[in-house]
Parts: sequence; C-alpha cells; structure tokens
Amino acid sequence: MKSISRRLSRFVSQSLAGSGVIALACAIGPGAQAQTLGSLVQVAAGDPFIGCTADQVHAQESAFGSILFPSTSIEPWLAADPTTTNISTARLLVGHQQDRWDDGGSRGLVGVVSTDGGGSWTNSIPSGVTDCTGGKFRRASDPWVDFAQDGTAFFMSLVVDPMQPTTAFGARNSGMLVSRSVDHGTTWQAPVTLIRNTSPHVLNDKNSLTADPTANGNVYAVWDQLSVFPSTKDGAQLLAENDGVEIARKLLNSTAGASSVCEPFTKPPCKGGAPFFKFNFTGPSFFSRSLDNGVTWSTATPIYQPGTNKQTIDNIVRVLPDGTLLDFFTAVNVMKPGSLNIGYIKSANKGGSWLGPAFASDIQVVGVVSPDTGQPLRDAAILYSVAVNPVTGAIYLAWQDDRFVTAMCTTPTGTIPIDGIAFSESDDFGKTWSMPVMINKTPANATNACRQQAFIPAVVASGDGKTVVVTYYDFRNDTNTPAGGEGTDYFAVFCTTGCTSPGNWGNEQRLTTASFNILNAPVARGHFLGDYMGLAASGLKTVYPLFGIATAPNVTAEYTRQISLP
Repeated sequence: MKSISRRLSRFVSQSLAGSGVIALACAIGPGAQAQTLGSLVQVAAGDPFIGCTADQVHAQESAFGSILFPSTSIEPWLAADPTTTNISTARLLVGHQQDRWDDGGSRGLVGVVSTDGGGSWTNSIPSGVTDCTGGKFRRASDPWVDFAQDGTAFFMSLVVDPMQPTTAFGARNSGMLVSRSVDHGTTWQAPVTLIRNTSPHVLNDKNSLTADPTANGNVYAVWDQLSVFPSTKDGAQLLAENDGVEIARKLLNSTAGASSVCEPFTKPPCKGGAPFFKFNFTGPSFFSRSLDNGVTWSTATPIYQPGTNKQTIDNIVRVLPDGTLLDFFTAVNVMKPGSLNIGYIKSANKGGSWLGPAFASDIQVVGVVSPDTGQPLRDAAILYSVAVNPVTGAIYLAWQDDRFVTAMCTTPTGTIPIDGIAFSESDDFGKTWSMPVMINKTPANATNACRQQAFIPAVVASGDGKTVVVTYYDFRNDTNTPAGGEGTDYFAVFCTTGCTSPGNWGNEQRLTTASFNILNAPVARGHFLGDYMGLAASGLKTVYPLFGIATAPNVTAEYTRQISLP
C-alpha cells in the first residue's frame, strides 16, 4: 500500500483554517506522531423528558411489558460544521437517544450543540418527532446528524410505534423523518417525512444521512426496509421486537420454514436448536435524496434488492472526492446462507442510478460478553464503520471480527472466540481491498482471555488526509474489583502510513480517565451503550470522539474530548 503522504498528490486539498492548542501532550508511539488530548467533557446532562406525559409511559409498560431506562443517553452520533474549523470555536452537533426502552427505541432523540470546540454543550431538540417533542410517534431511534458545506444542519430520526393490535395504540407505524436547521443546529424546522408504513409486517430501520461534501445542496438518506411475507402472526411477532439489529441477528442464516438462527455462543453457520419460521423476508436498501439542502426530498425507493430471505442493514452513503457515491451496507445471507459481508453499490450521478453490488470483506463474528460473568453485551457485531479520506479518496473500513485471536473467551455461560477490531482499505475507490488486519492494541491476558475483547469501532480520516483514527472499547483494565465490576475503557489508535500493516497502527491513547462498569449499562438485548459511537474530523488536524459511559446502575452519559493531531 502506498503511504497516505504519497497519495496526497491525487487531489488538491481544500484549505481550511485551524488553530489552537490544548493541554496534554501524549508520548509518541509506533506508526504515529504525538497527539494532544483535551479534557474529558460530558456532552449531555439531565433528562429533558422527565416531565413528559404525552407518550403514556405506564400504558406502554403495561401493554408491551416494556422497561424504560430514564436518564440514559444512548447511541450518540456527531457532526462537525465545516464553516467553523478553528479549534476553539468549532461548532459540533450531537444526536442521541434519550431514555431508552429495553425492547427498542427511546422516548425521543435529542440534539446537543457546542460552539466552542466541545468545551460546553446546549440542548437543541428537533420538535415534531415523538410525543415528547410534540410529534406523533411513541418512540424514536438511530439518530444521525450531518452538516452541509454551507452549515445547514440535518437530523434524521427513525420513528416507530410499538405493535400491539389489541391496545389503543393500534397497528405499528415506522418511518423516517429529517429535520433541518438553517442556523447551524440552533433551532429546527418541522421534520419532513421520507417514508411511513403502517403495516405490522414492515419495519424501516438503521438509517443514516450524508450531506454531500462535493456538492452543497445534495443530501442523501438511506436505510433498510425489512418485510415479512406471507402475512402471518409469527412474522408480526418478529417485527414486534422494534429493533432491526436484533431482528437481523434472529434472521441470520434463516430460510423460510427451516431457520438456522444462531443460538447464544454459537458461531454461524449454526447447528440445530433454531426456531421455525413460517414466513419469508426481504430487506432492500431504500434511498431518498434532496437537491435543495433538505427543503424537498425525492420519493423513497429501493436501490438494492438482495432477494428473498436476504437483507441489508447499516446502510451508509460515503462520497469520494470526485463526487461518486458509495452506499455501504452489511449484507445478511447474500453471499451464502449464514454469511455476513460488507457490501456497497456505486452511483456516478448523485444517486440517479446505481451499479453493483460489490463486496469488501466478510465479517467473522459472534459478539462480546462481559469478561468476568459472561453476560451478553449489545455491541456492533454485525455492523461496521466506514470513512473516506477527503484528500486521497482512500476508503477505510473498521469492524468487529474474531478471525485474528486464537485464544478463547470462557465464561460461566459459554465459550466464544475473541473479537478484535478489523481494518481494510481501498486505494482504488473500491475496486480492490486490502486483507483485513487487526489494529486494536488490547494486550493479551493470561489470567482472563475475555479481557482481550474489543468492540464498537469507529473510523475517520483527518481533514488534511494525513491520519486515520479508529476508536473502540475494551476490557484490558478490568480486575473484577470489587466483585461484579467489569471495567471498561475507550481508546483511540492512529495511523499515518502503511495502514494495512498492523505494526503501523500505534500511539494508542486511553480516552476514558477511569474504567466504568459495563454491567451498569441498561439491558436492551444485552447491556447497551449504542450500536455505534460518534467520531468526526474538524478542520485539518482535529478529531472529536463521542462515546457512552455507564455512570450508575441503568444510567448512561456521553463524553468527548478534543484530539489535536501533529
């Protein structure tokens, strides 16, 4: 692989202003120069929905058996305003789930804005989405935010009503809404509905939104739409999960009438013990675009149809420096039954038409458990993170994978392979991909191999194109002290050249200042901080990670800190 610095000549870098210094210089490690870390800052505090009664919490608990976790900030996403790139005045926008339900969704999605490079934060909540924000839906999930090049801000929301036909809530609604701000995220216009389905057999899920960095005014929204057929009670009960990631895990390796869905701690393809599904399913990628900075949107249409008993999930559009669009996704059962692959389709005309699919890598994964008690954790086991170098056009992928470590994680509840963080790169705009390598620096642990697990990666390239940054959680500092405490930390690792070689990833930095107990995270099909964490570049040499921490039993918060690159 050519070094990042050698590839800078492919494109002319856009000039962005950036200045400022922050406090703590870190030691130089292999494969990277010194970074400077700012202070750890809590992004959101308190519960803005504590006084809300419109969503009838007790009625939902009674009707669905749901459990609410107040004062939880879950699954944060982060965007940096390209019109403010000075390190001390950079404007940042965060979206997160507020008050998570155990069976899917939250009471609403909250926006939080900083105008001082992440030093302080103010709530800026899009209205008209859920009951608690003046909208018409019970719950929302999967927040996604972005900025156009002129500073117009966007906030995409997955909305859903829990399904229970025998109650007053009626049939399921699921849809995608986009809120727009013309004052950089300070206030929000009424949301636009991209799609809405009232059938109990359809779920719109796992969305993302991308403002085109090469064409101001163009904005792209993508998601998967899971449908089951024929319409059966079994299929309706499956979608009543209200959580597309959990549903996808159940459907993994399934076929109509003879599913081989994985049981806990069983690596696919699974052997026996699977439920019997009396329905088929599909899960195409859906797309809508705006050509006027979010004022109007095209009719939502499928852009990739994987076929019957196959689906996509985690659709994310990335834009190459020449304006080409790539819609990435996890392909479930597409290459063969029981398979997981990172696929993508390509558009050379801003989403007018699409070619593909092509596939970058398979995913070999079971998932992560707490290292001492073996409790299941909700991680990113079937998902991935993707970034494009804004200068060279190189594409970077990071995901959880267990192909690298030969040791096994043995707990009271089972034995599983150990997840690490995989990385692959394309230097030719997606034509070919490097062999996956493990890049997390989690040390081996002879006492407890489960402490070698790493999970929920995020990847970004710096604005000057010279550094790739990947963040993740691991358990290296866990000591099970006091008994029952499962220590967890968040880390960043850096690469400036030869990133397809694990040895060129170095200078790992601990971003948490103290370990937290992952078992304090609320249980939503596993102890849950989010299917993804935020990571964004601002200006030429500043990166902002955004990550969740469990601060008390069933209470979570999110934090950030500036990382200044050399």
